[in-house]
Amino acid sequence: MKILVIGGTGNVGSKVVSQLRAQHHNVIVGSPQTGINSYTGEGLAEAMQDTDVVIDLANSPEVDEQSAVDFFDRAGRNLGAAEISAGVKHHVAISIVGCDRMVNLGYMKGKVKQEEVLKNSGVPYTIVRSTQFFEFVPFISNMAAQGNKVYGPATEFQPIAVEEAAAFIVKYALGNPINGTVQIAGPERKPKSDFIQKYVNDKDPAKTVIATGKFEYFGVEVPKDGMVPLGEANLGKVNFTEWLDIQSVSA
Repeated sequence: MKILVIGGTGNVGSKVVSQLRAQHHNVIVGSPQTGINSYTGEGLAEAMQDTDVVIDLANSPEVDEQSAVDFFDRAGRNLGAAEISAGVKHHVAISIVGCDRMVNLGYMKGKVKQEEVLKNSGVPYTIVRSTQFFEFVPFISNMAAQGNKVYGPATEFQPIAVEEAAAFIVKYALGNPINGTVQIAGPERKPKSDFIQKYVNDKDPAKTVIATGKFEYFGVEVPKDGMVPLGEANLGKVNFTEWLDIQSVSA
C-alpha cells in the first residue's frame, strides 16, 4: 500500500513512518524538507499519484487563532483537492481530544477548522483525536515554573505515549475509513498537577509543586474535563511512571 505521511518528519510522524515501513508499506514522507508542503500545495499532486492513504500529522507553526485557523484551513483544502484529483481512498487526520470544548483557545479553533474542512472534502476519512503525549509533561512543567515553585492546574489529564499514539494512527490508516471520529488516550486519568508532581520528583526534586486547583490550559480557563475523552476511547498501556523509567534508561 502506498501511504503519504504529511508531517512525516515530526515527533509522531517519524514513528508512524517507521511503523508503516516495518510492515513493508511504500511510505512517502511529506514535509517542506522533502518538497511536499500541504500549506503551499508544493509537491502534493506528484506525491498523491497512486497513493491509497494520506495521513495528515502536520502542525501549525504558530498557535494564535488567526495563524492556526489559516494554516489548517488552507492545508486541509489543498490536501482535499489533491486527494480528489488523485482518487485517494482514505484520509486520516490527527486532532486533539476536547478541541471542540476548548474553543476559547485559538489553536483549538484551528483544529476544529481542520476537522470541518476534512468532513466537507468528499474524501473518505478517519479523524483520530488524541490526548497530549507524555513528552508534553516536561514542557508544561517548565512553563509552569517560577523559581523553585512549579504551579500545577487541577485540569483532568490523560496523556499517552507517542509510540502508542503512532500505533493507533497506523491501525486506523490500514483499516477502512469510518467517516467519523475516534479518541485515543493514555491509561491514567488524574489532575494535571499529579503528572507534574511525578515529573518534578523524578527530574528536579529540589522544586516544590503547588496545586492551584484551577482548571486551566496555559493560563486559559477550560472545562475540568476539557482535555480528556468523553465516551469511548482507545487506551494505551504504558503509564507515566513506566515512560519516565524508559527515558531514564535511554538517557
